[in-house]
Amino acid sequence: MAEVIRMPKMSDTMEEGVIAAWNVKVGDVVKSGDILAEVETDKATMDMESYYDGTILYIGVEKGKAVPIDAIIAVIGAPGEEYQALLSGGPAPATAPAVVEAAPVAEVAASVAVAAIDTSNIKAAIVQMPLLSDTMTEGVIHKWLKKVGDSVKAGDMLAEIETDKATMEIEAYEDGKLLFIGVKEGEAAPVNSIIAVIGEEGADFETLLKAQSTPKAAATAPEAPKVAAAPVATTPAPVAAPVSAPVVEAQNSDGRILASPLAKSLAKEKGINIGDVKGSGEGGRIVKADVDGYVPSAKPQVAASTGTSASSVSGVESFEETGLTQMRKAIARSLADSQTTAVDFSLTMEINMDKSMEARGIMNEASPVKISFNDMVLKACGVALKKHPNVNSSWRGDSIRKNNHVHIGMAVAIPEGLIVPVIRFADTLPLSVLAATTKDLGGKAKGGKLQPADWEGNTFTVSNLGMFGIEQFTSIINNPKNESCILSVGGIKETVAVKNGQFYATNVMKVTLTCDHRVVDGATGAAFLVTLKELLEQPYKLLV
Repeated sequence: MAEVIRMPKMSDTMEEGVIAAWNVKVGDVVKSGDILAEVETDKATMDMESYYDGTILYIGVEKGKAVPIDAIIAVIGAPGEEYQALLSGGPAPATAPAVVEAAPVAEVAASVAVAAIDTSNIKAAIVQMPLLSDTMTEGVIHKWLKKVGDSVKAGDMLAEIETDKATMEIEAYEDGKLLFIGVKEGEAAPVNSIIAVIGEEGADFETLLKAQSTPKAAATAPEAPKVAAAPVATTPAPVAAPVSAPVVEAQNSDGRILASPLAKSLAKEKGINIGDVKGSGEGGRIVKADVDGYVPSAKPQVAASTGTSASSVSGVESFEETGLTQMRKAIARSLADSQTTAVDFSLTMEINMDKSMEARGIMNEASPVKISFNDMVLKACGVALKKHPNVNSSWRGDSIRKNNHVHIGMAVAIPEGLIVPVIRFADTLPLSVLAATTKDLGGKAKGGKLQPADWEGNTFTVSNLGMFGIEQFTSIINNPKNESCILSVGGIKETVAVKNGQFYATNVMKVTLTCDHRVVDGATGAAFLVTLKELLEQPYKLLV
């Protein structure tokens, strides 16, 4: 009997999932445990496995499309088995000729048309945009590592894909020739949409593409692939390009600017014409650092031929709108949820850092990894949370969850937004190990290499802006479903204090604890800060 496959709930905050990639196609035989698709949630991209043996009869969601939890995304059953009644919630009727379909919402006429296309003798396989994070709805082709005509083997890396969390490589699952590339570098494609075809040389991949296409994209061909516009793509045209338009600025032989999606996105945010930026990457590719360091050159003003004064104001009004990345959408949802659910308040305390500064210098003489002040704050938070478990808790609706473990989220700013890798069992880690962990996670975050397990499960978060010269700020609770507090850490500032009527120089740091009042009362939060202050003002206590 045919079985429907529904969008699973893969994280506690997930409301919908995006099919980042389908690992199977209609007609494939699968077994229980086989990976059907990669699903992007609001946290990561994860594999979705089959719980049934059978044949893929129906795929109802294109790669890159988002669907709510529990929505039907596929059907598995016996070859030729009728499944249409299942799509409307009814039982599967008696077997009937199979309908080969890949449309998210199949229309009867379209289903019949697709069913008429026989692809059984075409020795080629579709490559779809994979789901590389649980919040991913589309991916941007950062770079193709193969070109049409290249021979590939299963396991070869095909391309680098930029998601809402990171830039990752996708590999081939088939041996053969790369027959077709449907999405250009710098363009975005929805999860599960077709990005390439691999098969035998000369295979009729055009027919295969037609069989896999939806009614909207039935005309898909190698020269006009069905893709969504890259949210990070930037063009110098004064009018926004259609959603399927590729980047067209001239930089290389085929008339396309060589720039990373990250660089394009950043340039658009800053209002910089990406074509004006000189690239320092491989082959002249423009990278993030080029945009960060770009200084526009002064352009001479030309007086009008009518004799208009050179002092007259002239110019062209313009603007650019950048589509939201999956990360930015996830941040917006999380913070909006925090502001509408958590009843927060803030407590600020000043900490004398003289002894911490002295201790850090001594420890770094022996530590194999350089220990930062942020590492010391994280360690102090871990120890303090064990002493104040009510702060290491979260609101669960009809209960309060008090965590016995300490997993501290470390807010890391990246160009796409903010990501919070998690230091697990932070209270148990020696400072040198914790320092190595933070450097590893920070590097992965900035390099787009974090995996789902790296950013899930935090029970408390620390956000540090001290390195930017910020003295004091207040953060929004990262995820009130998992935690009740977030600590904002300012910079260490040299100041003048008075003791016994004498002035002296000292170094202070201000921290602000934002608390969910449903879980943490003022006295509870204050007690936590008192312990934190004690640990940082007497840092030897961090070592015992």
